[in-house]
Amino acid sequence: MTTQPFEVVGLDHVQLAAPAGCEDAAREFYGGLLGLPELPKPATLAGRGGVWFQVGAQGLHIGVEQPFAAARKAHPALLVRNLDALAERLETAGVPVTWDADLPGYRRFYAYDPWGNRLELLWPDDAEPRRGVPMPGAHAQRAPAWHPPGTRNQEPRTEN
Repeated sequence: MTTQPFEVVGLDHVQLAAPAGCEDAAREFYGGLLGLPELPKPATLAGRGGVWFQVGAQGLHIGVEQPFAAARKAHPALLVRNLDALAERLETAGVPVTWDADLPGYRRFYAYDPWGNRLELLWPDDAEPRRGVPMPGAHAQRAPAWHPPGTRNQEPRTEN
């Protein structure tokens, strides 16, 4: 078998879990408070519950998981133009925000969705995000090539 070269070229979507019956609260929080447009789910997936939203060129899927457990550490990080306005909007709606200054080059805060999933909301201090170009201070280091366990120093296999 010849291994064809490949390249991961982007991120299509991120999924957060929510309990059954989450759809109205998802639309209120993600659609209403965060202003994310809802995407239609394919008919073949609609029966599973949940809601899909658009975030720039990517998707944020809220999917039903039973039993449900909130993601308290793992989280999506959403770039937000006019970060202070969103923080004020969330606080006015009763959603606590926690500001954090530990990421150099960014202003950011954390908030939790209606089911306790952690969200990071951020914007660079002095740069405009550009699609496809890492922003200053972003996690832009290229990952080393991955090799299956035990094959790192082996010659590539080829078919005869």
